[in-house]
Amino acid sequence: MFVILVYDINVKRVAKVLKCCRKYLYWVQNSVLEGEISETNLKKLKMELDSITKDNEDSVIIYSFRTTKYSKRETLGIKKGGDENII
Repeated sequence: MFVILVYDINVKRVAKVLKCCRKYLYWVQNSVLEGEISETNLKKLKMELDSITKDNEDSVIIYSFRTTKYSKRETLGIKKGGDENII
């Protein structure tokens, strides 16, 4: 499946969250990652994020799509992240 993950995390934990997410997804912009991920790895990612984040301070939103067949991605301005290898 293809996912887009966005987050709003307390500055104390933001580096840990980004590092965790980059194990599974591509960083494309500040607080935004995307990529293909298996259901198993998505569950692992959610568990890792749950252990890092605090429910009363942080927010993570994951949009999941079965296919990207009807999607289009367009970047205006500078390209911040990219398709470099996942850590």
